[in-house]
Amino acid sequence: MRLTLLALLARAPAHGYELKQDLEKLLGAAYPQPNIGQIYVTLGRLEKSGLIEGEDVTQSSRPNKRTYRLTEAGREAVAAWYEESTDEPRVRDEFFMKLALAPRTGVADQIALINKQRRHYLNTMRNLSKLAAAEDRDNRVAHLLIEGAMLHLQADLDWLERCQEELE
Repeated sequence: MRLTLLALLARAPAHGYELKQDLEKLLGAAYPQPNIGQIYVTLGRLEKSGLIEGEDVTQSSRPNKRTYRLTEAGREAVAAWYEESTDEPRVRDEFFMKLALAPRTGVADQIALINKQRRHYLNTMRNLSKLAAAEDRDNRVAHLLIEGAMLHLQADLDWLERCQEELE
């Protein structure tokens, strides 16, 4: 959330509600949206760390609002974020840990775990398909996000199939 808000502020100063709206418009319904409280808490932390500066803006017919802008340190943090590669492939996977430990604990059956996880992934894919159908066709970013999630799920389903073949 921290770097996402910094990146949004790289374009122009904004207040918390504007940032929330920007995220919703950009990513659509497929992406879990933060609540406004979470955004303001994060903005407060970013301000304390010197990555943004806030300014109170007086409004005649509404309560005052606080607008935030990037500091030079904030701009450097956003630039550094874009330079970094993202996470490596998953090797610390909670489901795999359950699968590996099941025969040692005697608490769960590996094949039953695989089948339950498969059903979960298929339900998630079905929900993503519904989201894609409901999403505005012009929001290419949201559609790419949904497509990426579905491709990851398909890879996970293929991997579950491989696990089941190996364990049966």
